[in-house]
Amino acid sequence: MNRYERLNALLEILADRGRIEVDDIAEELSVSAATIRRDLDHLAEQQLLTRTRGGAVAHAVSYDLPLRYKSMRHAGEKQRIGKAAAALASRGSVVGLNGGTTATEVARSLATRADLGPGEGDTAITVVTNALNIANELAVRPQVKLVVTGGVARPQSYELIGPLGTRILDELTLDITFLGVDAVDPRSGASAHNEGEASINRLLAARARKVVVVADSSKIGAPAFARICATDEIDVLVTDSDAADGDVRRFEERGVQVLRV
Repeated sequence: MNRYERLNALLEILADRGRIEVDDIAEELSVSAATIRRDLDHLAEQQLLTRTRGGAVAHAVSYDLPLRYKSMRHAGEKQRIGKAAAALASRGSVVGLNGGTTATEVARSLATRADLGPGEGDTAITVVTNALNIANELAVRPQVKLVVTGGVARPQSYELIGPLGTRILDELTLDITFLGVDAVDPRSGASAHNEGEASINRLLAARARKVVVVADSSKIGAPAFARICATDEIDVLVTDSDAADGDVRRFEERGVQVLRV
């Protein structure tokens, strides 16, 4: 396990348990106690946890880790989801994308689709996003017309949020929006931990003719604070093969097409 993987593991364990002890976690991760102390000090400097004598406790925002620490969670599943979701967009479409690791995989798959490659100076696809990391990756793609919303950058997700972003979205019509979410449930719909993200993501969904939620199976039924959209506003859910049959059935009963990949 390299340091990046170890830091990610520490944050996930801490978020799950609320408190960890150096000696216990060193044995669990098969590294020295000194290594764990250095890792915890590093994460404390970034205000991702609170150090205690002999360990650490969860920070108030431990549920909402920065994007760089989320990227390794369910990486293979997210790549498959991204590829399957990107296949739903047609050449010439206007696509909305919010932030998050799974939405980022959708963006990467769109950018590398062979049939959306550069033509004779034409735009293969238009992408509207409030995610700075996605904009950074797509800005160099000549086949992509890139539109970035305004707003205030949120470090945890690289998303632009706030009223400045709504002015642009109010003027646009999207063919399809891909939504990365913190939770999705057959009864309550799609949700995010942060209300600012939920607000602009809600508008991305409302401006689209088709809404596709991209979420690995760990997000199904998980709790989140702020609703993005109701279940009947979701057209397609793209998730992984571990999604429970019962959950899939409940989504389908509410008119949502579910793709398990």
